[in-house]
Amino acid sequence: MKTRQEAWDLMCRHTETESLRKHMLAVEACMRHYAAKYGEDPEVWGIVGLLHDFDYEKHPTAEEHPLVGMSILKDEGWPPEIIRAIGSHAAERTGIQRESLMERCLFAVDELSGFILAVTYVRPSRSITEVEVSSVKKKMKDKSFAAAVSREEMLQGAEELGIPFEEHVQNCLDAMRGVAATLGIE
Repeated sequence: MKTRQEAWDLMCRHTETESLRKHMLAVEACMRHYAAKYGEDPEVWGIVGLLHDFDYEKHPTAEEHPLVGMSILKDEGWPPEIIRAIGSHAAERTGIQRESLMERCLFAVDELSGFILAVTYVRPSRSITEVEVSSVKKKMKDKSFAAAVSREEMLQGAEELGIPFEEHVQNCLDAMRGVAATLGIE
């Protein structure tokens, strides 16, 4: 098994943008939270979160992302379950349907964690401690706020996990609060 440090190094080689790195760190935190919740391996799930968009900065098109990243991971000997999970977060482009709980979790936390970061950034304090489930839901109603984030995918993610949306938001808030200093949102 590859290590988190190897995943971090790979991600850093391919991603220079601080905001994209923070997004992947937020997804990693959420994935680790859910792994612990479901009795799964937080290292594997965390690595999936950390690497899911590592190719996006250099290969942002629908034709390339995440296929280029999956190819790089395969060439570097990463486990097939990690590669498949990363491919499944873009099932509509890769054709890899989400089957495992890890794959469903990655899809569920990807858009939501980015949206939570955006909600946090517009707070005067820029602190995630001030963000509540109700503030996330309120911002979702404002279609001009973080317009690129799919509200439908955020709701679909919770549905695929079989949990209420509010519970899913709280889980992600709790996970991201645990790494707030790293994300610069303490």
